[in-house]
Amino acid sequence: MSRLLKGEKASLWKRIRDWAFTDVGVLVRGIDESSLERLEAILLGADLGVPVTLRIVEQIETMIRAGTLRTERDVHDTVAATILAVFSGIVRDTALQRAPGGLPTVWVFAGVNGVGKTTTIGKLAHRLVRQGKRPLLAAADTFRAGAVDQLRIWADRVGAGFIGSRPGADPAAVAFDAIDSATKSGADTVLIDTAGRLHTQADLMTEIAKVERVIARRQPGAPHETLLVLDATVGQNAMAQARVFSRSLTVSGLVLAKLDSSARGGIVVALAEEFGIPVKLVGTGEQVDDLEPFDPDRFAREVLSG
Repeated sequence: MSRLLKGEKASLWKRIRDWAFTDVGVLVRGIDESSLERLEAILLGADLGVPVTLRIVEQIETMIRAGTLRTERDVHDTVAATILAVFSGIVRDTALQRAPGGLPTVWVFAGVNGVGKTTTIGKLAHRLVRQGKRPLLAAADTFRAGAVDQLRIWADRVGAGFIGSRPGADPAAVAFDAIDSATKSGADTVLIDTAGRLHTQADLMTEIAKVERVIARRQPGAPHETLLVLDATVGQNAMAQARVFSRSLTVSGLVLAKLDSSARGGIVVALAEEFGIPVKLVGTGEQVDDLEPFDPDRFAREVLSG
C-alpha cells in the first residue's frame, strides 16, 4: 500500500521536532509563551484547525508545568493522541454503504468545480470492477461542456456501464433513469456524477438537493452514500465548502482528493473535528489505482513521520 502522505507533507513532525529540540531559543530559555506561539503557528499552518491546535498547545503546556514533557517521544505522542482522539469521536467505519436485498446501490458525488469528482468516480469504478462488481456511471453533470464525454471515457477505460443525456437535461431525471437502467441491466452500483458548482451558487445547490430527493422517491433508502469530494490542497477553503454543502445535502462521507500533493494534511483533522463526518476515501496519486479507504491510525502515523 502506498504512503498516504508524500513529500513535503511528512514535514509536519520535522517542523515540530525542530521547534522543540533544535530551536536555539527553546534550548536556551525553555518552552515559554513565545515558543508556544510558534508551535501554534506551525500547527495552524498545517491546517489542523483552531480547536485541535489549541488542545495540543494546552496539553503540551500542561505537561511542561507538570514536568512530564521531557523527550521527543513525549511531544510526538501528545500530538498523535490528540489527532486520534478527534477521529475516535466520529464513525470510523470507512466502508461505503450498500443497498440491501439485491437492489442497486446508489452513490451520489458532489463538490465544487475542478475538485476531482469525475476522476474519483472513475477510480472507484475501477476498484469495484476489480472486486467483481458491475458499476454504472451516470453523467448527471449536464451543465459543463464535455462532462458527459469525460465520464463516458472513464466508463470505457475501466469496463463500467454508462448512462448520459443531452447538455442541459434535468440532472434529477438522469439520476432517475440511471437507477431504472441499473435495475434492468443488472448493474449493482450506480455512481452519479453531479455538476461541479461553487458553494455560493444557490440555484445549483438547490438543483443537487433535488437530485437527492428524486433518487429517494425512486428507490426508498437511496442514495446510500452522498459523498462530498474535497481538494486537500485548498486548505481552509475545504472547510467553507463542507459547511455549505452540508446545509443542502445529507452528506454521509468525505473524499479527500489530491491528498498526496498537499503539504497540509491536517485539513483532514479539522474536517473531522468540525463536521463529524467520516472520511471514506483519499486520493493518493494520479494513477487509476490511487484511491484508498481512509485509515485514521495510519494517517496519524504518517502525518507525524519523517
